[in-house]
Amino acid sequence: MNEPSQPSWQTEAVFRARVRGCLLGGALGDALGYPVEFSSLDSIRAAHGDRGVTGLVPDADGVIGRISDDTQMTLFTVEGLRQAHERERAKGIGGGALQLLRQAYGRWLYTQRKPRPDEGNRGLWGEAWLYARRAPGNACLSGLAGEAVPDPHAPLGPPGPVNPGSKGCGAVMRSAPFGLTGAPADRAFALAAHCAQITHGHPTGYYAAGALAATIAHVVHDGDSIEGAVLRTLRLLARHPGHEETTAALEHALDLAADGEPSAGKVEKLGQGWVAEEALAIGVYCALAAPTVSEALLLAVNHSGDSDSTGSLCGNLLGARHGDVGLPHAWLEHVEGRAVIGTLADDLAAECTRR
Repeated sequence: MNEPSQPSWQTEAVFRARVRGCLLGGALGDALGYPVEFSSLDSIRAAHGDRGVTGLVPDADGVIGRISDDTQMTLFTVEGLRQAHERERAKGIGGGALQLLRQAYGRWLYTQRKPRPDEGNRGLWGEAWLYARRAPGNACLSGLAGEAVPDPHAPLGPPGPVNPGSKGCGAVMRSAPFGLTGAPADRAFALAAHCAQITHGHPTGYYAAGALAATIAHVVHDGDSIEGAVLRTLRLLARHPGHEETTAALEHALDLAADGEPSAGKVEKLGQGWVAEEALAIGVYCALAAPTVSEALLLAVNHSGDSDSTGSLCGNLLGARHGDVGLPHAWLEHVEGRAVIGTLADDLAAECTRR
């Protein structure tokens, strides 16, 4: 973690708006993509018209605005990070973040195994809407079923101890909050990467998580544009062995974003988003290529693949850049749990600016 600090260019109100924007934007992208997550682009267009999804649409149960496991796990990341920051600030004891994040993800796993919260459960554990099982990833479930906790001091590069062959997007999709605590980008990268190893041991799986965290940190705390933040993150990635797959995906996203009009065809050149580097690249491409926040979010979900994860990552990036005031509020007001998400964001921002 880190000593709370605030860059001179940024007021506390701006910081809070960016934290809220990152978390609410991620939830909005998730909710836009969740109903079409397993559909091909042709199927999406057949169901919703030639432009595909143009706003929030009902899921299989006819409900609009539901979030998926992407947002669920992101919120438990926030809870664990806030607890770690509070522990370090109050007791002067660092080094416990990885264990606290492991415990937070354990609480998420509990919600996936129980039909409803027990009476007296507190925090996110007490939110009934988070007990819904929305196609959670196999690596997240199997990784958390064991007891292993990665070594926070182990060098990055070799496969992690849990699911060493897995590079699914289940780690990167939950990792934006690591960039919101005030930690320098390199420290946000390292903590996110080590925490990703709780469930995903493939280097690309955890490097993508670290890269998202570092990019968010550069945007929120350094005031960078999204493109500038990605370029700085690429230089950070280059320090680590085995970074090439993640680096290549991000460079491809930057090249496509600079290559004329955005399109679903260009999105699908980056992959389908089921694996970490593809999901991150699609989120980055859409955030850079589209002229407005709304168009970027729609671009991020109208493709044949993991639409909720790519929408979520795009929303994290755009919300971090523009704050919650820059999000389309006509959509946002329908997002499941938005009041709780906003409160959790405010709590994290307050904790990370407390001295």
